[in-house]
Amino acid sequence: MYLRTFKMKEKILHTANELFLNYGFKSITMDEIARHLSISKKTIYTFYKTKTELVEACVYAMFDQISSGIDTICALKKNPIEELFDIKEFVVENLKGEKSSPQYQLKKYYPSLFYTLQKKQFDLMQDCVLENLERGIETGYFRKEINIDFISRIYFVGVISVKDIELFPMAEKNMKTLMNHYLNYHIRAVATAKGVKKLEALLAKEN
Repeated sequence: MYLRTFKMKEKILHTANELFLNYGFKSITMDEIARHLSISKKTIYTFYKTKTELVEACVYAMFDQISSGIDTICALKKNPIEELFDIKEFVVENLKGEKSSPQYQLKKYYPSLFYTLQKKQFDLMQDCVLENLERGIETGYFRKEINIDFISRIYFVGVISVKDIELFPMAEKNMKTLMNHYLNYHIRAVATAKGVKKLEALLAKEN
C-alpha cells in the first residue's frame, strides 16, 4: 500500500513537472494534470493540497536533479571550458530548452518561491564557478589577474538575466543558442590565448 501510494505521488510530480516545463506554470491547471494521468483531481489533492504546493514540489525536485547533475560534471575535473559547456548542455536538456520560460512565469506568479530558488541556485553555482575559475587559472586557460570572486558573481547574474524573456525575448525561442552567446562572452572576458582557442573549437562543434 505504501509503495503504491509513493509511486502515485511520484507519478503526479513527474507528469506535472513535464507539463509545467512544456506549457508553463500558469497555463497548466490541476484539471489538466489529472486528465493526463487519467485520475481525478481529488486524487492529486490527496498528495498536494494546492497547486502552489505542487509547483513548489516540482521546482525543488528539478533543482535537486540539476544540482546532482552539475555536481557529477564538476567532479570529473575536466577542462574548465569544456565543463562550462557540459553544464550548459545538461541544464538546457533537463529544462526542455526552457521553451515555456519557467523562470519568467515563476517570478511573475510565484515570486516568493522564485527568490528562494534563486538563493539556492546562487549557493550551488558559486562554489562550482569559483572552482572552475581557479582550475582555469592553474591550467593556463584563464588569466591569472582576474578577480574570481567578482567574476563568479557576475557569471551568476548573467546566467539568470539571459533567461529573462523581457530582457532577452529570444530566450523563449532558443535558450541553447543564447547560452552559447553568453558562454562566448564570459569565457573571452577571462581567457588566455590558449583558452580562446579551446573556446572557438567548442563553438565550432556546436554549429
